[in-house]
Amino acid sequence: MPSASHRHRRARPERRTARASVVSVVALAAVALVVSLVVAFRPDGGSGEPAAAPAVSAKASASPSVSAAPSSASPSPTAGKKKSVSPKPTPSAPSPSTSARPAPRTPAATGSLAGRIRPGASYRGVATSYDIGDGDGACSFGPSSDVMTAAMNTADYETSKACGAYVLVRAGGKSIMVRITNECPAPCVAGQLDLSREAFAKLAPLSAGRITVDWSLLSPAISDTVSIRYKTGSSRYWCGIQALGHRNPLARLEVRTGDGSWLSLPRAEYNYFLSEQGTGCGGSIRLTDIYGERLTVEGLAVRAEAVQGTGVQFARR
Repeated sequence: MPSASHRHRRARPERRTARASVVSVVALAAVALVVSLVVAFRPDGGSGEPAAAPAVSAKASASPSVSAAPSSASPSPTAGKKKSVSPKPTPSAPSPSTSARPAPRTPAATGSLAGRIRPGASYRGVATSYDIGDGDGACSFGPSSDVMTAAMNTADYETSKACGAYVLVRAGGKSIMVRITNECPAPCVAGQLDLSREAFAKLAPLSAGRITVDWSLLSPAISDTVSIRYKTGSSRYWCGIQALGHRNPLARLEVRTGDGSWLSLPRAEYNYFLSEQGTGCGGSIRLTDIYGERLTVEGLAVRAEAVQGTGVQFARR
């Protein structure tokens, strides 16, 4: 029979073996429990598929419904409107509305139909003199006894737009009024007046030859009224029309057409307004000065070279 001590030594290992087995079983059970818990609490439920994004993230990434709406959809009443961020106008800086703008000045007040020679302006130039002969000139007014006349340089003559204009000329404290009846070609320069000898002599001795002058447009007090003259060769098929004795420079001459409208005629350099096709020849004529005033003349027959009075005149300015 084995001794007790020996049994004691053998029995001890058996108990360790049994305890180790129990511990191993418990450990395995704990591991299994942990694994089952991990699997139970995984977001994908242990399926191996990636977890779905949180609902809030899906909503955040979705496009707004207004952007997804088709372009043909009708906008809401406020769609596309922007709130104004402009500051309210102050009394010192009025809003640029139509009512805040100053009323436009009328042509009668500004002479806006004028060409190079404008009312209210003063021009500096030189004056020379020439022999006017019988008084006729490029303006085709015909012979005249009026010696207080002048020829205008080509630039300011402006294809006869200066014809008939009254000009105040000043030099050395003296002044005269002359009427433009002629054109002074080169070597006359812009601003230059070629005065009749009689007119020049009122400002300086003829021996001076050339003097510095200031000149400006006038709207003088005259007793004449406007007259109309048809050019030689005029008929109902072609005509040239000239206005004489107008106080202010002419800006436009129109004739009435068959449909009742007004046709503006081109002005020749010899100061006749031409109707190449005969439109309006012998009919109503409308004259407009550089201030915008209009005069209408009725019932003048086509009588070549005859000066026909009208009894009307432009107002003084």
